Amino acid sequence: MHTNVVLDDNLVKDALSISGISTKKELITVALKEFIKNRSRFDIRDLKGKISFTNGYDYKSLMRLFRENVL
Repeated sequence: MHTNVVLDDNLVKDALSISGISTKKELITVALKEFIKNRSRFDIRDLKGKISFTNGYDYKSLMRLFRENVL
């Protein structure tokens, strides 16, 4: 898709410098992919009210068991 866009020169210059990317096209492609990835990320707040815990659940004792068996 061909699109003409006016970009802030300072933002583009900084982004190219930070990213090490050499072309504006690649910079915009990477930026769009990162935008989509960040906006699509699972939000843990969506689990509110959907998780039930077992009575007496003790994560500290489970971590001790895990460490004993792994280390």
